[in-house]
Amino acid sequence: MESKLRYHSVRLDKELCKGCTNCLMHCPTEAIRVRKGRAHILDERCIDCGECIRICDYHAKVAITDSLDELKKYKYTIALPAPSLYGQFRGLSDVGAVLTALKQLGFDDVFEVARGADVVSRAIAEKLREPSLPRPLISSACPAVVRLIQVRFPDLIPNIVDVRQPMEVAAQMARAEFSRAHQCAPEDIGIFFITPCPAKMTAISSPLGQEKSAVDGAISMLEIYGLLRPLISRIQKENRLSGTSTSYGIGWATSSGETKSIFLENALCVDGIQNCIRVLEEIENNKLSDLTFFEGNACIGGCVGGPLTFENNYVAKNSIRKLVNAAREKSEATPQQSVSAADLNKYPMRLDVPIVPNSAMKLDENIAAAMQKLQRMNEIIAELPGYDCGSCGSPTCRAFAEDIVLGFANEMECIHKMRDKLQTMAEQMVELAQTRR
Repeated sequence: MESKLRYHSVRLDKELCKGCTNCLMHCPTEAIRVRKGRAHILDERCIDCGECIRICDYHAKVAITDSLDELKKYKYTIALPAPSLYGQFRGLSDVGAVLTALKQLGFDDVFEVARGADVVSRAIAEKLREPSLPRPLISSACPAVVRLIQVRFPDLIPNIVDVRQPMEVAAQMARAEFSRAHQCAPEDIGIFFITPCPAKMTAISSPLGQEKSAVDGAISMLEIYGLLRPLISRIQKENRLSGTSTSYGIGWATSSGETKSIFLENALCVDGIQNCIRVLEEIENNKLSDLTFFEGNACIGGCVGGPLTFENNYVAKNSIRKLVNAAREKSEATPQQSVSAADLNKYPMRLDVPIVPNSAMKLDENIAAAMQKLQRMNEIIAELPGYDCGSCGSPTCRAFAEDIVLGFANEMECIHKMRDKLQTMAEQMVELAQTRR
């Protein structure tokens, strides 16, 4: 398990929770239980993927991100727009309008995360030249997928590519360039990522593979969309900032964008957390060892489908496609052409802290005790109906059996077993009444 407590962006609003089982049945790591009519999130299992936010009809699951008031804490501020932000605005023909609107909103500068994606694309391409690496290499770009591997597929941690996320690389570049241009101290600069998902907020506050994030905060796209929309509509073309990333960097906003930017044929691109789980199971069982690279995105469509986005993910994906095509008409430069080998040495590109397994799924740290609990679990499972109905407050019968052996539940919380018990008691009472004179 991770050695220190981890921050979580995804939280539960207990006042809004109705105790339904929607979130329970959709959590990919079985991190939610319903007890006493309210949901509870198991911190050690939560990967902040946001599936519970997406599925909750009562809006009881929320993502904690930074507000624009956080900008006041810094002398200078820089906005890091994720490429998926561009897909939120229908009819957008030029990313420069979004960059300009962010400056008008109060940021001192704007730095495209798509530029960081270009650098990361080149770094991954170089990494893939190393013949001794395990196959397939797994993208490290989606923090929810990386945490999923930590919890459910720890044996695949060595397959995670040792390259930082575009957000982190962009933050390093933005701080260095602004500090140099304005002759200011790096610590006076606050860098804020405009995020499509809670997993990125968690990755900033509790980074994986890094001692400390280069990003100072994250602002939800949902919060900032309404402020940017009217500004973008008023910006004149001649007064716009110009985008400086390649079309491939912008393409990282959607599923397969990363793979396309490194020009890989023998790669698999998967979106949706449940789909990722199915493929990771195949990789874990050594059924895809002939594959070179696996790009997994927790959200359907990629980052444009994040739970903190405004636009329909399919509409946003189409908008990104149009922006990529328009950018490619102006320049066909690839990340390999726009990023030199020397550029890869300017900033730390590799992870500096090992990613370790999360032992939340273990029954006990002691192997002998774990084996005893597993045996007891199997005995309980054999006695349960196997409906996986969630009525007990656990997502599956297996999870319920695990909760019992860990002391978090008892067998009579299964309504089917309770019904059978009550029926048996009723029959016994009838028999007792018939034998009395």
